[in-house]
Amino acid sequence: MKLRRDVFQAIADPTRRTIITLVAMQALTPTAIAENFDYSRQTISKHIQILTECEILEQEHSGREIYYRLNPDGMKDIADFIEPFRKLWDDRFSKLESVMKNHLSNK
Repeated sequence: MKLRRDVFQAIADPTRRTIITLVAMQALTPTAIAENFDYSRQTISKHIQILTECEILEQEHSGREIYYRLNPDGMKDIADFIEPFRKLWDDRFSKLESVMKNHLSNK
């Protein structure tokens, strides 16, 4: 059985969250990703490696270049975890909206 890093530890790092945001827009090479930071390319490569091990990023080879892109399936664990909280907050905001409408209509 292949062990993989914990996806939640991976996204806990702000640099990795920024990398996710960058590659969500378009596939990028490690050099293109590193240009967005004041860190060495080696440091960024380590972050990319962690995200790849978590299956959040996928590699795509094009000639001699490697491009990284977001793997939506790799984000599923995160989405599944967040979904009940999203519903909870949607319900709370709906109730608040109801209370505010009632309050304003009674004035």
